Amino acid sequence: MASTAMKNDSFTLCPRFAHTFTILGKKWNGLIIEVLLNEDTQRFKDLAAHVSECSDRVLCERLKELEADGIVSRNTYPGESRVDYSLTAEGRDLAPIMQAVHQWSDKYCQTN
Repeated sequence: MASTAMKNDSFTLCPRFAHTFTILGKKWNGLIIEVLLNEDTQRFKDLAAHVSECSDRVLCERLKELEADGIVSRNTYPGESRVDYSLTAEGRDLAPIMQAVHQWSDKYCQTN
């Protein structure tokens, strides 16, 4: 048991890894990313329909945070009131991670 304690004392989390989990671990972010991976560009109302249990206020907050983190791009069109959202290259790079989560959940999570 002493060797385990020694091993744990020397372990520290990488700050970049920890920051990644503050992004991915925040409620709704994974679902927003998943929708944008599968549906490409989405208007707010379409995202809201896909992530229907998330309030509009929280969805707006999450999109702003994901935009600030460089994962989501907010696209505006000159002369139009149209706004939509898509993943940046960084966001699209999450595809293999999301696929791994799908595989894990298929194996271990039971839905009712």
